[in-house]
This record gives sequence, C-alpha cells and structure tokens, in this order.
Amino acid sequence: MSDEKLWAPWRLAYITGVHQRERKAVSAWNAPPGAEASCFLCRAAFEGADRANLVVGRGPQSIVVLNRFPYNNGHLLIAPLAHHARLDEFPPETHLEMLDQMRRATQAIERLMNAQGFNIGVNLGAVAGAGVPGHLHWHIVPRWPGDTNFMPAVAAVDVIPQSLEALYELLAPALADESKDVRDG
Repeated sequence: MSDEKLWAPWRLAYITGVHQRERKAVSAWNAPPGAEASCFLCRAAFEGADRANLVVGRGPQSIVVLNRFPYNNGHLLIAPLAHHARLDEFPPETHLEMLDQMRRATQAIERLMNAQGFNIGVNLGAVAGAGVPGHLHWHIVPRWPGDTNFMPAVAAVDVIPQSLEALYELLAPALADESKDVRDG
C-alpha cells in the first residue's frame, strides 16, 4: 500500500451531514410562494447569489447547478424553478426548456472539458435514490474513456480532479452565453 493521500475536503460536509443541518438553518430566508426554504435548489433558483449557490446557467423556468458532491468532474444538476417532485406536475414548456438546458450543458462540457459521453438521469422519489425528493432534478455526469478505476472499489474514494470553483469559472461563462437565447427566445 502507498502512503499517498487523496484530499477531498469538500466531501466532509456530505459525510458529516453538515449540509443537512445547514439546510435546516436557512429557514430565515424569505422563500417566495411555492419555494421551500430548506431546499437548496429553491435557494439556488430564487436567492440571487448564483456564485455562492453554484448556479452556472439559467432559463426562464430552470437552472443549471454544479453538484456540490459530484460523482465525476463536471457533474451538473438541471432543475426546474418550481418545487415539485413529479414529472406530471410541470407544464410541457418546462420539460422542453429542461431538455434544451441538458443539450446546452452537454455541448459546453464536450467543448470545454472534452467529455466523451454522459450519464443523464433522474431519481423519482426517495426510494429511487432522490437526495432531494421534493424538487425534481436531472443529473448530468460527464464521462471519459478510462474514468472508472479501482479507487471506488478498493478505497471507497472517488477522484475528482477539479475544484468546484475552477469548474464554476469554466462553465458559468459558457452556459450564461448559451442560455441567453433561452431567456430571449
């Protein structure tokens, strides 16, 4: 065994549950009607602090957010602004915009990060693995040849080679530029 260390300090909040306590502590935020004060996606949608909430893209009905606890480098969440848990609770135009956000995000990641493929999915309900079962959202996980390795199996470690701050700096300008026609269209 090697004495090498892989530092991933951003994972500590997830492991210790600090992010859950922080979510409960934000009840002072004056959530708009239909939003949940304890929902980080609602806060990202309506709080107005895009950088702090890691919002890299917006549309009239949706947001694109960096996942704070990524499975892989470039892991994004695409969520509607409305706090609903089921697909049938959204109008067709919201579904269409979210698909367009997925298209734009994957194109930006292909261009800027040379991703070779993507896993895109949604977990409907807590028993299906939804970490935020009340606010529907899609995961976009970029993939590269050979990005699976022995680390998760042997050491229970995921290796993420880029900080969230660096990823924000890379993607926010690209998705802001690309989402202008979503807002204007």
